[in-house]
Amino acid sequence: MTDTNPLWTPSAERIAHSPMTHFIDWCANRYGVHFADYDAFHRWSIDAREDFWSAVWAYCSVIGEPGERVLIDRDDMLNARFFPDAELNFAENLLSRSGPDDSLIFRGEDKVEARWSWDRLREEVSRLQQAFAERGIEAGDRIAAMMPNMPQTVALMLAATSLGAVWSSCSPDFGEQGVLDRFGQIGPKLFIACDGYWYNGKRQEVAEKAKAVAEKLGVPLLLVPYAGTTQTDQENEAGILHYDDVIQPFQPKALHYVRQPFSHPLYILFSSGTTGVPKCIVHSAGGTLLQHLKEHRFHCELIEGERFFYFTTCGWMMWNWLVTGLASGATLCLYDGSPFAPDGNALFEYAEQEGFAVFGTSAKYIDAVRKAGLEPGKTHDLSALRLVTSTGSPLSPEGFSFVYDGIKSEVQLASISGGTDIVSCFVLGNPVKPVWKGEIQGPGLGLSVDVWDDEGKPVRGEKGELVCTTPFPCQPIMFWNDPNGEKYRAAYFGRFDNVWCHGDFAEWTVHGGLIIHGRSDATLNPGGVRIGTAEIYNHVETIDEVLEALCIGQDWDGDVRVVLFVRLKDGASLNDALISRIKNRIRTGASPRHVPAKIIAVADIPRTKSGKIVELAVRDVVHGRSVKNKEALANPEALALFEGVAALQS
Repeated sequence: MTDTNPLWTPSAERIAHSPMTHFIDWCANRYGVHFADYDAFHRWSIDAREDFWSAVWAYCSVIGEPGERVLIDRDDMLNARFFPDAELNFAENLLSRSGPDDSLIFRGEDKVEARWSWDRLREEVSRLQQAFAERGIEAGDRIAAMMPNMPQTVALMLAATSLGAVWSSCSPDFGEQGVLDRFGQIGPKLFIACDGYWYNGKRQEVAEKAKAVAEKLGVPLLLVPYAGTTQTDQENEAGILHYDDVIQPFQPKALHYVRQPFSHPLYILFSSGTTGVPKCIVHSAGGTLLQHLKEHRFHCELIEGERFFYFTTCGWMMWNWLVTGLASGATLCLYDGSPFAPDGNALFEYAEQEGFAVFGTSAKYIDAVRKAGLEPGKTHDLSALRLVTSTGSPLSPEGFSFVYDGIKSEVQLASISGGTDIVSCFVLGNPVKPVWKGEIQGPGLGLSVDVWDDEGKPVRGEKGELVCTTPFPCQPIMFWNDPNGEKYRAAYFGRFDNVWCHGDFAEWTVHGGLIIHGRSDATLNPGGVRIGTAEIYNHVETIDEVLEALCIGQDWDGDVRVVLFVRLKDGASLNDALISRIKNRIRTGASPRHVPAKIIAVADIPRTKSGKIVELAVRDVVHGRSVKNKEALANPEALALFEGVAALQS
């Protein structure tokens, strides 16, 4: 049943002063077009995409030369090129500010704090830039980093990309093989790592692992001091460079930026790798910059000087998304470690003390805060907070309600979805529209997002594949080591000709928003009826005893049956009464077809380093198939819990 009232509605005054409204009016004046409402503007942003993306460039004051042409092969998803004559540098656009105001604020749990001004950031980048140039790093070289989300990581990325080098990162909790599976494919010229990091109050040493990785990659190791106990004599081993020693000889001077074409490689990101060696997804400098500016400036209303926070590691694309906030003049609030160290209020204390305007996190974190019984809106001053964003997995309707009941009643909640494939969002928040429970507000500007059935026809009021039907600037340039583009085409264009198929199971709502029901490759098909796993999680995770759930389809008796695994609170047991409550909750909240044939308690649920549960890996284990890349998991030992489960043999 559809809720009759939205959870949040922007006031007329807020809409009038919104950067989104200002941009719409600016475009109307620039191009002599009248827009009856936001939806009309969105349609124009797709139909007149040359004008729209030119407007984003001009309005956001992108530094660089746009060139004469805006878009070639405009209707060819694989061959379209935006701003083919442009030249720019990504780092130059992120470092346009200077002065004593904060650029980066950092907390490493409750162990480390740092605060860098814009001048400090520019000086650090200058010294690193000189050090990199002296070591022969130039445009096109790959720089690989296994680093925490700390200020030095941002400076290292900016120094590398200022020279036109290509940045690729993961978090230091990756195992040695997981790091090699990623960086071993891209041939880096330099490997950067921290000596250690903090997690849940405990020091984790990294130096030995970093040295082993660098040796196998056959490249020098740049070791950055943070939380390790590595001694200087170890750091002076052959092939090991120490961060302080590397920058010490250089004095800050004017930054030099190597401008490159719009499509010049900027980042290499990696797929999760839970079903094989991770794909190396290459993103462009221009496409990433324009897309992020559009999302930050208009969809998130980010303005100069605001505190912008996202809880992320350097192995998740949300780190790449966060750092572009510098291009809007925002102050980035960085955090590394457990969000529950020393307790569940850590991030909200950070938000209160620094005055976060934007608080970004995962749906799993919001649910964990809710289940911990915390009510940060009552215990913390969150008066500066105006936007909460959530991604990583679909945010349940209960998660939506909790944000308004437990965090702040007058805040815009933007559930967002996109991912590593586009280093940004297909669907996200809209500051001039209401927020409805359980719904993402709508598609991003310039993106012709739709939902199609298996025959490639648009559908309304039913579930289907999330697609994008026209080219957009942040499409990946290519996959690394995919010379003929076969893997790239198969990943996104194998389902529908000349249409990007994202792999999400989605549904339009009556309000023009969207609901993501999970990954379509994890979609359940009992009796041939497609069911998104998120539809089950939304209901079972409302039950107090259930901390977390994972659902798969098990091949059984010529069909597929739904199997639900649940991780319970300490002291809870999966007795007949609890099983009955779970089934009834799913039956009444979703449908009888969603009710699992089997419900099984497990001690842990495997997840990726960025916290996403791995349904496909569990499905493989249940069916006796090997999981190809356990190094991609944060807790690979949990997979053993799903091997040979007796309850699944009958």
